[in-house]
Amino acid sequence: MSTQADPVLETAAPANPRLSGATRVAVAVLGVAGLVAIVVQTFNLSAFGLFPLLANRYYYLLIALFLAASFLIMPARSANRDAPANLLDWGLAVLAIGSGLYLSVVAENILTGGWDVVAPPVAAAVSGVLVALSLEAVRRSGGAILLVICGFFAAYPLFADYLPGFLWGPSLSLTETVAAHAMGMESIIGIPLRVVADTLVGFIIFGAVLNAMGGGQFFMDLSMALMGKSRGGPAKVAILSSGLFGSLSGSVISNVLTTGRLTIPAMQRAGYPPKYAAAVEACASTGGTLMPPVMGAVAFIMASFLDTSYTTIIVAALVPSVLYYLALLLQVDLYAARKGLAPAGTEDIPALPRVLAEGWHHLVSLILLVGMLFVLSPSRAAYYATVLMLMLGLLRHRRMPTLGAARDLLEDVTGNIAYLIATLCGIGLVVGSLAITGVGSAFSRELVQYGGQSVFLLLVLGALTSFVLGMGMTVSACYIFLATVLAPALVELGLSPIGAHLFVLYWGMLSYITPPVALASITAAQISGAKGLETGFTSMRLGAALFILPFVFVYEPALLLQGDPLTILFSVGSAVLALTALSCALEGHLYQVGRIGPVARLVTGVGALLLMIPDRMYEAAGLALVLGLALLLTMLNKARPTAA
Repeated sequence: MSTQADPVLETAAPANPRLSGATRVAVAVLGVAGLVAIVVQTFNLSAFGLFPLLANRYYYLLIALFLAASFLIMPARSANRDAPANLLDWGLAVLAIGSGLYLSVVAENILTGGWDVVAPPVAAAVSGVLVALSLEAVRRSGGAILLVICGFFAAYPLFADYLPGFLWGPSLSLTETVAAHAMGMESIIGIPLRVVADTLVGFIIFGAVLNAMGGGQFFMDLSMALMGKSRGGPAKVAILSSGLFGSLSGSVISNVLTTGRLTIPAMQRAGYPPKYAAAVEACASTGGTLMPPVMGAVAFIMASFLDTSYTTIIVAALVPSVLYYLALLLQVDLYAARKGLAPAGTEDIPALPRVLAEGWHHLVSLILLVGMLFVLSPSRAAYYATVLMLMLGLLRHRRMPTLGAARDLLEDVTGNIAYLIATLCGIGLVVGSLAITGVGSAFSRELVQYGGQSVFLLLVLGALTSFVLGMGMTVSACYIFLATVLAPALVELGLSPIGAHLFVLYWGMLSYITPPVALASITAAQISGAKGLETGFTSMRLGAALFILPFVFVYEPALLLQGDPLTILFSVGSAVLALTALSCALEGHLYQVGRIGPVARLVTGVGALLLMIPDRMYEAAGLALVLGLALLLTMLNKARPTAA
């Protein structure tokens, strides 16, 4: 395993083949202008004559810049992803700049004149253009299925009064609908987009700079130095490195493509079948989006929905995400024991002191970021951490970044922001329609009635809804929709608000590793050469904890670090034992016993489920069942060599 490259910013994101000539210049100009506006708004540089803008004026300005960039960066058809931007792309970019800048200029009139309710003709026409642009942008970023969902809900206020029951709502005219979408504060420039504009950009920059400075390779080398010599070392390296890198990148697919190109071949060389190696990477990359400190855009949006601090979210998410990765580590360890797989070769394992000596600045930057999150606003902490990381990198390497690397970094950051803006403008139409018609709150009340005051039934309904929607939406889109209609119903039945929102998030993630969609599994399978469907089913088995954990922590708030220390300690310990037993049952190998047959696997699985029930009597019964089985099998099979 090679160590990270020495020069600062030697490698940024791979160059986008669409960006060349005038398109590259335009994207760079749009990106620089947008980043300057964001920094001025975040840090209030009035001492330098740069004053922050009125809130909605600022959001419209970012839409003008980054929505335009999205049309130049993302092709109209996936088949044209390597082709330069064409006349249609340029035309849409110009329309995005024009409509966004117009609304930015008249932003104060929108607020004071109530234009979101009664709009002048020109403002209404521009609003219609922005709604159409948002739908095209979400099609390019999220695909046809997401377009259909967003398009349906965008038009929902036009026919809401024709629908029965809780789907009924007051209808609006076409002019009123587009005005409410474009100029109201609950639709296109609703909470999701405002979170990106106010908070998330700094973390996007931090993650891009970390990757460009060799952070991905550092985490890979660190994982190899820590886990490479252990049983199933290559698979454990994949889990640890994907978890570390994914917690900062926040993107499942980019995580698979970045770390998977290194980890999957390493696992295959160690004897793991292609479908198993791909499944390990898919599950590890999926969990990275749930892992603090960054967790992608969803954590920041969740903090806004709950009106709480971001640090509260990452504290609550810490134990469930660690438990998920623990379950993955246990399963690959048991698989290696059952198959007799050897650790990685010594020549492939870098020395830990050398890895730390070469990449200490990455760890220090990450530690500083986490520390600053607890004392500063998240929006500023990421920028400070990025500056410190660059300074430490310059100190470590004693070399300035090249102009080409800086340009690639700018394009990477601009592309990431443009993708989010394009997606969230379309998703905002969904949330906006539910708010405009009042159907969102009515749907929550209806769910409570259907659930019949049964928390478990409502959780099952919510899990199925989250899973189905997760097939056609991005994680952020699925969460935003369900946080609007489902989470309030769960809270109304007495569940912890954070637990309810994390439940929705976890189940929305499952489509990444579950057929028929299984985007993470299919992407990893393409690297390993395995079949996508087989990899998806293998991923489901490996990611079994992701199916069960949401139910566990919803019923047991102590796993969200809520409650007294002793209760938290007992709950976490019980969960660890439960996941250990579950992993043994799934892999057919029991610690200190060795291979076990179908009946023993069933008994171990039952014991694991009992350990997950938040009741000390059930937990004791589950522990007694698993320990009793282990003792019995040991006594009956003394001649068999003891497993490690």
